[in-house]
Amino acid sequence: MMVVAPDGFRDAEYLDPRQVLEAAGAEIKVASLVTGESRGVEGTVAKIDLTVDQVKVEDFDAVIFVGGPGMVGLVGDKRLMTLAKAFYQAGKLTTGICAATGILANANLLTDKKATGWAGVQQIISSHGGSYTGQDVEMDGKIITGKGPGAAKAFGQKIAGSLK
Repeated sequence: MMVVAPDGFRDAEYLDPRQVLEAAGAEIKVASLVTGESRGVEGTVAKIDLTVDQVKVEDFDAVIFVGGPGMVGLVGDKRLMTLAKAFYQAGKLTTGICAATGILANANLLTDKKATGWAGVQQIISSHGGSYTGQDVEMDGKIITGKGPGAAKAFGQKIAGSLK
């Protein structure tokens, strides 16, 4: 399950993990706050399969929150935080890259955990008891975080490897 902002996701953070996971045999569904399509900042179009309110955690092995400028203003969205908590509480991989790491922090899932993300979420991570490392990819328990577009492929590989 990939979650994108209604508009303005970071293309590489969507495309790279998706390609890695599909190559590993995963079936990907995309959710957002609205139905229809979302456009990446570089023009990639993602078809939205369902809204975050329609996601049934038991139908998926992991959630991937995709970053980008469109996600920056949504890191405190209660619907996204509720979804992140639901996956985590179900023992599923709960992941975020770049700005989207802020969703995990605001949902209080990074307390006493190592995490990375866009430098702009460093304060959010720290203020919620997480330890910001600045590494490309961090895994702490069932939480995987990625720094940004340059780390998107490695982020996808970490998720794929953890799902096997």
